[in-house]
Order: sequence, then C-alpha cells, then structure tokens
Amino acid sequence: MNFQQLRSIRETARCGFNLTEVANVLFTSQPGVSRQIRELEDELGVEIFERNGKRLVGLTEPGKGILHIVERILLEANNLRQASSEYAGEKNGTLTIATTHTQARYSLPEVVHSFRTSFPQVRVALQQSAPEHIAESVISGKADIGIATEGLSQFKDLASFPCYSWNHVVVVPEKHPLLDIKGPLSLKELASYPLITYDIGFTGRSHIDDAFRAANIDTDIILTAMDSDVIQQYVTLGLGVGIVASMAMGHLGAKDLQSIDVPHLFAPNITRLAVRKGAYLRTYAYSFIQQFAPELTKAEIDAAINEPV
Repeated sequence: MNFQQLRSIRETARCGFNLTEVANVLFTSQPGVSRQIRELEDELGVEIFERNGKRLVGLTEPGKGILHIVERILLEANNLRQASSEYAGEKNGTLTIATTHTQARYSLPEVVHSFRTSFPQVRVALQQSAPEHIAESVISGKADIGIATEGLSQFKDLASFPCYSWNHVVVVPEKHPLLDIKGPLSLKELASYPLITYDIGFTGRSHIDDAFRAANIDTDIILTAMDSDVIQQYVTLGLGVGIVASMAMGHLGAKDLQSIDVPHLFAPNITRLAVRKGAYLRTYAYSFIQQFAPELTKAEIDAAINEPV
C-alpha cells in the first residue's frame, strides 16, 4: 500500500470515476491509475469500485467505507507535513484562500495587507469561485480557508464560523426617479424598473429572489454578473437598476452612481469563514482567521475543527 494508490482511489471518486480526468489530476497515465487501483484492491482482497466492463461506475458498499478511511489517511498525512514545518520553525509557506470575487475585492484587501505585514514570508493565493466550489476546494485540501456566504454551513466536513452580516443596496444613476421617492423604497417600486444583479448562487442572490417571490412580484432581471463592478458599470450605462452588496458602496463615487439603503427589502446576509474539520492549521492560518474575524478565539476554532465529521 502506498500514497499514490490512496490518491488514485480518492481522485477517482472525486472525478466521477473518469480515469482520464484522474490521470490529469495526478500527472500520470490512465493505465497507471487503473494499475494503482487494482493493486490496492488485490492487496485488500476487496473490490472498491463497481464496474461495467472495464469502466468504473461507482463505489461498492465496502468501497464507501474504504474511501472514508483513505480520505482520513491523506488528510493526516498532510497534517503531518504541516505540523513538521510548524515545529521546525519554518516561517514560510502558502496560505490558500478560496472566496468569491466580492469578498476578494471588497472585504479582504485590508486583511491580506495586515497579514502580509505580520508574515512577510508567507504567500497568499486567492482562488475566486462560486460558494459550492469554495466548499469543495477546502474539503479537498486545495484551499486552507474558504470565505463566502451562508452556504458554507451546509457541509458536514467543514467547520464554519459567522464573521459579519451585510445587506444589499440599490444602485442607480444620479437623478434617477427612485431617488425622489419619499419614505422607504418598496419592492413594487423597485420591480417597475429593469434590474441588474448577481448570478444565481452568488453574493446573496437567493435572498433577492426570495423577497420578490414572497411578495408575488414579477421582476425583469435583464442582466446578471458575478462582479459588483460589472453590475455598476451597466447601471452607469442606463440599462437598469442595480442590486449589489453593501460592501461595494465605497466604490460608487467614480461611477456617478447613488446608492439607496434597503435593509427592509431583503434578508441580511452572513459572511462565513470555513476550514476543513480535522485539518492542522499553521500559526499563520490562525492569525489570518483572527484578523478577518477578531471575535474568534483559537480555542473556539480548535473546538470546531476537532468536532467529529
């Protein structure tokens, strides 16, 4: 039994049993992956994967249990490498953070700047993606930390922490009629204009859809994007009214836009930070977490990480 065999098992499950994709991930050949799998199955005396001819199509019942053990072994092997670097007093390393564009653009710059001042020898790698892919990156070990909205709390393999709440705001060009409305803006008034907002699954979009659905109000969402800056650019062109994250408000001036606070229209969003349960965190990872969420203590982080999956 060797680590290459274990990685072949893990990646085969992750890649939907596509051995060509597994070979690309492991920088080897498809026959090499097949050989690693078969040799481990022969050694264990049990078939891990179901087969249709030569194709792998799923996990056997024993295979499901074996995969769980394989995941734990590879996680602990990575923990051993991290702990060894920590105990050897190494100050360098790479902190990989999977997050959304909005968080990377508006919430993280000051934290990353402060972190780099404290740990100048540690590289920071930002991976920008959708929330579900952020969770997958942390679970798989491709990222050390994930930062996104509430969706991170839905994964049993992750320890996640609420960091701060935020709301959406309405963004319009200067002298737009919505700026003349007396009193709180209503959903009906907002929906009377074409809307521009986030793609489904990004930056609290579900709360926007839920609000209009609950009020039984149809909307004309003419354009969606992952990026607040892109949304604002199209609002500037007069294509519609924007709905963006409140954290983007400080960047409106240069675009000749005005924002309207609407905390009464949409449910608040909670930004969460997540790490893999059972993972060993370097000192610099703890420092980054506590700079992003100062209310978190090391004891609270450790307690969540050590909860059983």
